[in-house]
Amino acid sequence: MEFATDHELMAYYKRYAKQQGFGVITQRTKREADGRVRYLTIGCARGGKYQPSHSNISRPRPTIKTDCKARINAHLVKGTWELTSVELAHNHDTVSPQKSRFFRSHKNLDEYSQRMLDLNDRAGIRINKNFGALVVEAGGFKNLDFQKKDCRNFINKARKLRLGKGGGETLTEYFKRMRSQNDGFVYMIDVDEDLRLRNVFWADACSQAAYEYFGDVITFDTTYLTNRYGMPFAPFVGVNHHGQSILLGAGLLSSEDTSTFVWLFEAWLECMNGRAPKAIITDQDRAMKGVVAMVFPNTRHRYCLWHIMRKLPEKLGSHAAFNAGLKTAIQSALYDSQTCAEFEMKWGQFIQKYDLSDNAWLTGLYNERSLWVPAYLKGVFWAGMSTTQRSESMNAFFDGFVHSGTTLKEFVDQFDNALRKKVEVETTADFNSANQTILCSSAFRIEKQFQAVYTSAKFKEVQKEVWGMILSNCILICKEGCISTYDVLDEITTDDDHVKSVKYIVYFNEEEVDLKCTCALFEMRGVLCKHALNVCQMNKIHALPEKYILD
Repeated sequence: MEFATDHELMAYYKRYAKQQGFGVITQRTKREADGRVRYLTIGCARGGKYQPSHSNISRPRPTIKTDCKARINAHLVKGTWELTSVELAHNHDTVSPQKSRFFRSHKNLDEYSQRMLDLNDRAGIRINKNFGALVVEAGGFKNLDFQKKDCRNFINKARKLRLGKGGGETLTEYFKRMRSQNDGFVYMIDVDEDLRLRNVFWADACSQAAYEYFGDVITFDTTYLTNRYGMPFAPFVGVNHHGQSILLGAGLLSSEDTSTFVWLFEAWLECMNGRAPKAIITDQDRAMKGVVAMVFPNTRHRYCLWHIMRKLPEKLGSHAAFNAGLKTAIQSALYDSQTCAEFEMKWGQFIQKYDLSDNAWLTGLYNERSLWVPAYLKGVFWAGMSTTQRSESMNAFFDGFVHSGTTLKEFVDQFDNALRKKVEVETTADFNSANQTILCSSAFRIEKQFQAVYTSAKFKEVQKEVWGMILSNCILICKEGCISTYDVLDEITTDDDHVKSVKYIVYFNEEEVDLKCTCALFEMRGVLCKHALNVCQMNKIHALPEKYILD
């Protein structure tokens, strides 16, 4: 037989080998001085003898070599490849043609599959689903000339091509490329004395623009994700006019000590033109407390209440009365206290009743009560972020894109994919809010005012308070000058369907049309609570001053 090129010769022998059930390799080539191949031997993949590469004979590695002699020899004659000898016999069993696809020589990841794998990987689709889509499209595994491992190898290679090689060097090149595409893109990289990557911070122009509008309150949490290099993901998160979490910058940290947090907070503050937030929520970390006071001296700091309450079973679960009154007493002191004095009284009562005066954990919490007890934090606007649930919801958003096995080189790439999706969600909410109207649920003119100026998401919160207002009872207690004091009685249903009556106090300034309420929602959500709305109705206030209207 004769072939025009060595490639045609190899293709023909591969087709034959696949039908017969064996794999092939190039065993020998002979080249001329100019580099052209003159002689070629293609044989069975099981040809040759196994030569162990290690000396540990107690742990032999599997081998396919059986010194099989099946092969073909060919040489180049006047530009044509001619077969000179053929050996068809094998010294081993061959497999069925359906299983030939498992031989390396018969695997082929075609251009279409490569393109789909690369596009899906850029979109954040995991390898399992990525490969599964190709299997479904091909009509089954048997119709594919490659396996999942081949897809994974291709994706890893494609990522290296996209982001280059190395750790800190790769990120630097990537950030430079992003900056050339976006003038507002900001990044900072911190390296140690040996120029090894230590900490990274970055923020795009959208994050900086969003901070101008929604930078009053931020949350910062490093407990979400630590990648395979042990670098915690540290996002700065805010909330927009739809009540959605928005990213205001992010970092990857090598450690969680004071110097690292100071570097990150200063980098973020510089990115935001030196304008510190009015309030910040973090987890209960002593290092964080000092850092916030140092970098944001005028910012109100709050511990995440959820993180603290989660520790109750660990710290007090061994107490004999934990489930027999102690846990309920702590929750009552926290959630039912409308004033600081009321909290002090209830705290002291359960400490004395359950003999916990020597408990170091509770003593430490009490000493820092102004950082986490709701009664001490009512005078500050928290934009609905009383805990770090904003960070957690942001983390849930990234869950489909990054995970603990994400490499440093691919992290930023997937981060951008997630961020683009986040922008699309906000854009959709903007469109729906501008082109849809939620009808008023009552005849109160104050509700119509909120309907005209609030987004759909925030107006739904107003409607919830309006209906709660109808079910509460408002009583004028006293009036001193232009200040009136009201008691508002409300019934609250707990998780166990228990109904309890709670009294809230609302202060109303007639001259300034100003309202103050002991309800925590008043400051927390930026929406007037039902108790304050009730006072508005009693005083026939049908329109609120501009300070109560969110941008």
